[in-house]
Amino acid sequence: MKNKTQEERRIWLIRQLQKEMPQYRELAVPNGEEEQWRFLRSLFNVRPPYPASEEFLKVQDAYLTEMVRERGIVDGESLPSVRKDTRISLWQGDITRLRCDAIVNAANSALLGCWQPCHSCIDNIIHSLSGVELRIKCNEIMQAQGHEEETGTAKITPAYNLPCKYVLHTVGPIISGPLRKSDCDLLASCYQSCLELAAENEVQSIAFCCISTGVFHFPQERAAEIAVKTVRSFLEEDSSIQQVIFNVFTDKDLEIYQKLLNN
Repeated sequence: MKNKTQEERRIWLIRQLQKEMPQYRELAVPNGEEEQWRFLRSLFNVRPPYPASEEFLKVQDAYLTEMVRERGIVDGESLPSVRKDTRISLWQGDITRLRCDAIVNAANSALLGCWQPCHSCIDNIIHSLSGVELRIKCNEIMQAQGHEEETGTAKITPAYNLPCKYVLHTVGPIISGPLRKSDCDLLASCYQSCLELAAENEVQSIAFCCISTGVFHFPQERAAEIAVKTVRSFLEEDSSIQQVIFNVFTDKDLEIYQKLLNN
């Protein structure tokens, strides 16, 4: 596959995944680039965490590395700091484009990524662009642990084909009724666990997504207040982490964090 085009790599990967998973073997490969990527991403999303061949990983990595480059990489160091803290930055965009030491993934308790093809959650896009090795690595961690990941804790893995070095996986609280103090404490624990794990692994820059505010339904304003308070308290005691990036995706979250970080 040396010197092959992105289309040739993409179709080859699709064919290999169809061979691995016979239930998808009869599905026709779409014609357009975007449709082919959605098909490939869907196959990534449903692939069990069994080992991948060296040849498959070589082609996959070449394909995803080029895709990440084409999507545009944002250098975390170039982001301006907020007015009141030189170690905190705010950025709106896709967290998988950030070049920093670590990004935070809002994971589920199985810690194996999102299995729903092309789902819009952050867990899905992180695993899709990292490649199949991320699920394989997460499965190794979970098999060794022997039980589901507890809410408020964190695990660290390589980031594989993403522009960052590591992914920190944390499971936020799921809100199904009135918000309780225990929910708030668990969300604070997510941020604290990630920061402690980052410091232990000599991570100097870390980007947080808005943990639990999507399909887990944590109220956005309260979640942001907890995030900012926990990070600020940690940075007061810790000097190893040089930059914390609050990564937001929606305009509403951007407005919430702008107000909080400038007060």
